[in-house]
Amino acid sequence: MIEDIQTVVRKIIHVDMDAFYASVEQRDNPELRGKPVAVGSPAARGVVAAASYEARVFGVRSAMPSVTAARQCPGLVFVKPRFDVYRSVSEQIREIFAEYTPLIEPLSLDEAYLDVTENLKGMAIATEIATEIRARIRQATGLNASAGISYNKFLAKMASDLNKPNGQAVITPNNGPAFVESLPVKKFHGVGPATAKKMAALGIETGADLRDKSVEFLVEHFGKSGPYFHGIARGIDNRQVKPDRERKSVGAEDTFAIDIADLDEAKRELDPLVAKVWRYCEGNDVSAKTVTVKIRFADFQVITRSRTNPSPFADDDAILAAATMLLEGAHPFRKPIRLLGVTLSALGQKGESVTQQMEFRL
Repeated sequence: MIEDIQTVVRKIIHVDMDAFYASVEQRDNPELRGKPVAVGSPAARGVVAAASYEARVFGVRSAMPSVTAARQCPGLVFVKPRFDVYRSVSEQIREIFAEYTPLIEPLSLDEAYLDVTENLKGMAIATEIATEIRARIRQATGLNASAGISYNKFLAKMASDLNKPNGQAVITPNNGPAFVESLPVKKFHGVGPATAKKMAALGIETGADLRDKSVEFLVEHFGKSGPYFHGIARGIDNRQVKPDRERKSVGAEDTFAIDIADLDEAKRELDPLVAKVWRYCEGNDVSAKTVTVKIRFADFQVITRSRTNPSPFADDDAILAAATMLLEGAHPFRKPIRLLGVTLSALGQKGESVTQQMEFRL
C-alpha cells in the first residue's frame, strides 16, 4: 500500500557542491574571489554554464544567455570552462564518498546520492556522516558542499537546498509529510515550470493540495508521473540509490510561456538546450553520435526528428548545426510550438571505438 513507509528506514544523503564550476575557478584564481563569476563564453551566442553566488545575487543562472547575464550583472567576469579540472576534483570527492559507502549514485560532477544505512564507518547517525564528509571535502579540495539528510531521495534532495551554501539540513520520518504539505509544488524537485503551471490550473499549489488528489486523478492528468507525485505528496519515495546506473541518452527541453510560430525564433531557443546537453558531455568526458529534436505543438502533438553521424559530434557547434537542420526540416510548422527538446544518444566515452550506452535527463 502506497501509504506505508518502508519497514527499514533508509538513511540517504544528497551532497551538492556549492556553485561547483565557479567555485573551482575562484579557488584557483584568487583575483576572482568575491567577484561575480560566470563560467562560459561572453560571445553573443554564449550561454552561462555556472555562476558564482556573487553573480546569482544579480539573477545570473546556468543556461542563461551570456548577453542577458552581462546586462543583469555589470562587472560580470566570464571564465572559460576547464572540464578536465572539474572532473579531477569530482573524482577526489567520489573517493571520499567511497570511504563511507559503496551505494553512491552520481547525478553529475557536482552532486550525488549516498545510502549510508549500513555504512563502512559503522556510524549510526547520518547527520554526523554528512558533517564529516563535508569537512573532508573542504580539507581535500578547498571547496564547500551542502548536504540534505532524510529517509528517501526526494526529501534528501529537498533538504540539501534548505541551508545552501555550505550548510546541511535533515528531514526525519516524523516531519517529512508535514514538510511536504507546507511546500509550494513549484519548489518540488522534479516539478518543472510547465508541470507547476498545469498543477496550478488544477488547483494544486502546495503539497497539501497535491495530497488531496487521488492517484487516479494524478495519472489522468500527469500520466506515468502520477504515482510518483501521489507518493511524494505523502513524503514517500521508494526509489533506491543505484550506483553505476546505465545511461542511454542526455536531453534537455523547454516549455515556452508563449507558443512560437517563427522559425528564426525557434532556432534561437535551440542554443541553451544544446549548451546544456553539451555541458553534460564535456563534464563527463562522453561523446554522442545521434541528435534528436523534439517538437510539441500547441495542440500537444509531438514529433521528433533525428540524425546519426558515423562518428561522434566534435563540439557544440556541430550539434547545434544538426539540430537546426532538423528543426528547419519540420518547417513550415503545422501549429505554433509549445515545447522544444534536444537529446543526444549513442553515447560513449571519448576515444572509445565501441559506444557505451548511457541514460540521463537534464
